[in-house]
Amino acid sequence: MKVLLYAKNEKIVSRSGVGRAMFMQKNALKSEQVELTCDPREDFDIVHLNTVFPSDYHMAKKAKREGKKVVYHAHSTKEDFRNSFVGSNLTAPLFKWWIMKCYQMADLILTPTEYSKSLLNGYGIKNPIEVISNGVDTCEFQKNVLDRESFRRKYGFRNEDKIVMSVGLYFERKGILDFVELAGRMPEYQFIWFGYTPELQIPKKVRDAIHTDLPNLTFAGYVPKEELKKAYSSCDLFLFPSYEETEGIVVLEALSSQIPVILRDIPVYKNWLEDGRDVYKCKNNDEFWVRVHQILQCQIPLLTDGGRMRAKERDVLCQAKKLKYYYSALCKKNA
Repeated sequence: MKVLLYAKNEKIVSRSGVGRAMFMQKNALKSEQVELTCDPREDFDIVHLNTVFPSDYHMAKKAKREGKKVVYHAHSTKEDFRNSFVGSNLTAPLFKWWIMKCYQMADLILTPTEYSKSLLNGYGIKNPIEVISNGVDTCEFQKNVLDRESFRRKYGFRNEDKIVMSVGLYFERKGILDFVELAGRMPEYQFIWFGYTPELQIPKKVRDAIHTDLPNLTFAGYVPKEELKKAYSSCDLFLFPSYEETEGIVVLEALSSQIPVILRDIPVYKNWLEDGRDVYKCKNNDEFWVRVHQILQCQIPLLTDGGRMRAKERDVLCQAKKLKYYYSALCKKNA
């Protein structure tokens, strides 16, 4: 059994969660001794696609013509396309039509959560769908208190500062407007956002937000993985006010790194992240304001042990074993 991890568009998505998922897939599958290639000119039995560019669709069509099996990883939905790029709300129905066209080429669709599976079923997609977490490398994302001093020195923070961090593209969907509002309401704490999107691609209100002049607000831009690991270990709270996710790889990274986590109470976290056990969930900025204060003033438990356990349940090596099983079952089907 040989698998083509189709990676033509890997560089385009390298700074997104999809890009991180592709990188982890490759490394984890190698640990499971799955024979892999990224070269479509080689012979293969299964093609695994992670993006929805036209080249991916044509690769799927070519594979089907040649009698190969097609696995499509459904990282994207209409719901998480909305409130992202300029014009995304207007084009969301077209995007839904396109991803359905792509996903319906698959012999097997993989998607990260039961929630995202329910969305795909709601679209009327009849192809087999299995749930498999994107996973997180829990050995790599661990708390390291030695990073604290150098990280804070680099970004100009004092040792006594309380720092609230978030990670994501400059999308309204990610809750960036709420993050900026909360920074304005809580001048006693430092707020830092990691991630970047070219300003031409985002609406004016988001452009205005990232240029908000607040002494306690920093937009650090895109940083490599090693720098992000230091941030998780050095900040005091991970605040992720996103309105829509198919899973949230940065949430897994934060949980694994044992930083206290506050999330927006949205359906994707139902049945795997419990409020008051693993994370704290909030519905609006007033609730976020209360929880941020309570955590940073040590008035409530941090829940980091429960969060780490949830991350371990989704360790990338466990997901690789599942993926290998799905590949093998697909090859045996109709053999």
